[in-house]
Amino acid sequence: MKAEIIIIGDEILNGTTLDTNSQFIARELEALNIEVIRRSTVKDRREEISQALYEAEQRADLIVTTGGLGPTKDDITKKTIAEYLDEELVMNEAVLQHVTDFFARRGRPMLDVNRLQALVPKSAVVLHNAMGTAPGTFTEKSGKAFVSMPGVPFEMRYIVENGLVPLLKERLDNQHIIHRYLHTVGVGESSIAAQIAEVEDALPAHIRLAYLPSPGIVKLRLTGTGDDEATLLNEMLVFEQGIKDILGPVIFGYGNETLSSCIGKLLTESGKTVGTAESCTSGYISQLLTQTPGSSTYFEGALVTYSYGLKEKLLQVNHEVLNNFGAVSEETILEMTRGGLQQLGVDYIMATSGIAGPGGGMPNKPVGTVWIAVGDKNKIISRKYQFGGDRTRNIELTSIMALDMLRRFILGIGEGA
Repeated sequence: MKAEIIIIGDEILNGTTLDTNSQFIARELEALNIEVIRRSTVKDRREEISQALYEAEQRADLIVTTGGLGPTKDDITKKTIAEYLDEELVMNEAVLQHVTDFFARRGRPMLDVNRLQALVPKSAVVLHNAMGTAPGTFTEKSGKAFVSMPGVPFEMRYIVENGLVPLLKERLDNQHIIHRYLHTVGVGESSIAAQIAEVEDALPAHIRLAYLPSPGIVKLRLTGTGDDEATLLNEMLVFEQGIKDILGPVIFGYGNETLSSCIGKLLTESGKTVGTAESCTSGYISQLLTQTPGSSTYFEGALVTYSYGLKEKLLQVNHEVLNNFGAVSEETILEMTRGGLQQLGVDYIMATSGIAGPGGGMPNKPVGTVWIAVGDKNKIISRKYQFGGDRTRNIELTSIMALDMLRRFILGIGEGA
């Protein structure tokens, strides 16, 4: 099956809003072994939308649109798509009840214009939107499928995961699709590809490997399709093991695991606690740790100390050390670690200090220079990193590397990349 994604909205075209929807949809479709052959963006205008639908229909079996489904007069997508499909818009009672309840729960009046959200193409399958008032719809015409969803990202994601994906799975000739995820940290996509090239080259046509990179982390996804689920799974596990044998401790988790949840599991199993002493990451490590449910059982808290004064007051960093070596130094990060362990009373600590940028760099300490330390009462490991010039990316990378250093410290498997 081939698919095309159409993003509708002036705000996407003029750069006011970043398009993350098409990326998400494409990944979800690819996971179903549906090939996305084109992604396009058009203005919220009848002529533009109709032309995009016509062109997509010539190329694809599945046409997915997002955007333009609001209750206001400038949101014309639903009406335009209905006209293109020669479908009458009818009031869906289930959707109307959902919209009514949606406003009632929030104590807000429901206007007549909000009732329009319950209008859907007559033959459409409604894709429930628990996150908002505009439903998604799935309509078939002449052997082609047309999907329409709102453009609000969290609403669209809910509809895709809970409505569209299950519906498409039912229509894929009962062929089994299996995904296996391996999560790596600290090594770039190209390096991983070079290391596992022989395994990837040996993959049969019905098993594919995808690289899904993000700052500091690369997810590997094996996708297999076949008629016999058990045979397919066993075959995939052989290739998965081949990757594990090569990459070793670079792999930190599987399936839906995150680096934070893996650390949480290690701490929970050992009954240990952790805290952070953060400067350049300004609490971001703590945010990552507490995204895992149940983190209150092992995460004690954070000391975010940006200034020299607070480093001295809260972490007992020696005044002379700061003056002689600066905040971004091994000497300072070691004192921050020791101070954090004492002040927070935890078993493990992570400490960070660096120049996130874009300003503040010096010839001997350019932007992106970061010191990270992890340790317990018996041992502390520190490491210097040199990242790039982007502030947000530097904070993210520092946090990921700190978490990985702690993971390796707990497991006793070395300092990492």
